[in-house]
Amino acid sequence: MKHFLNEMMKDSNGNVSSKRTITFLSFLCCAIAFLFNVFVEIHLEENIFDGMLYLTAAGLGFTTMERFSPNKKEKEDTQ
Repeated sequence: MKHFLNEMMKDSNGNVSSKRTITFLSFLCCAIAFLFNVFVEIHLEENIFDGMLYLTAAGLGFTTMERFSPNKKEKEDTQ
């Protein structure tokens, strides 16, 4: 499990990506807040939840775009 999480956080160059880490943490916050709201009945401020949800969606979009954009080494090889 630790190896899976470590590999999931790496970018296309093999470095740990802050975008992926922040996106994963915001997803965990959304999931925990949702579970607390449903099962423990702790009221969650809608604006806070929406902000975390937008942060998660934006992070997923940015990491997806990262996969389809050429990296620096490919740019240098073509020049």
